[in-house]
Amino acid sequence: MLVRSLPALGAFGLALCLASGAGAAITVLGPGPAQDCYHYAEFGGNIQDGIARCTFALDTALTVTDRAATFVNRGVLKLSAHQNEAALADINSGIEIAPNLGDAYIDRGATSIALGHYEEALADLNKGLSLGPHRPQIALYDRAIVYEHNGDIRSAYEDYKKALELAPDFTPAADELKRFRVVHKGNGV
Repeated sequence: MLVRSLPALGAFGLALCLASGAGAAITVLGPGPAQDCYHYAEFGGNIQDGIARCTFALDTALTVTDRAATFVNRGVLKLSAHQNEAALADINSGIEIAPNLGDAYIDRGATSIALGHYEEALADLNKGLSLGPHRPQIALYDRAIVYEHNGDIRSAYEDYKKALELAPDFTPAADELKRFRVVHKGNGV
């Protein structure tokens, strides 16, 4: 079986995914500014208001996990605002505080893609997947972007397909799969 793709959307597809609120925000429980920050990162809204709310939350007393999540969520918002280096710094801060948050590695992988650092992205996406992210379809989608960038079309196709199997309503993966054509060669080759 040979898998071919039409011209790739690549990082443009990632930008569409982030703009549609498909980032991997980390849940913060309980009322307050950290939960508000999470809501902006997860569900959208005015990005600058969200960043401000996250910054305010970081100036309050938070549990270790909520502090880490708030840094990552602010990073997601900064990535959506194309503040890639600042996003990376925030996500790194979150990972330093709580290195077991799978979604943080997924978000750092997405940020690395935006920065054009595909090998770092692949390592982070694989680590995030190994830690069990809340929405693995996002990690698979992002990893497919990396595979496609690196010329591994078959792996890209498989990850887009797996992302859609995990979340049948995940439109970004469905849209990417429309570009692929599977060609079966004769004689079992």
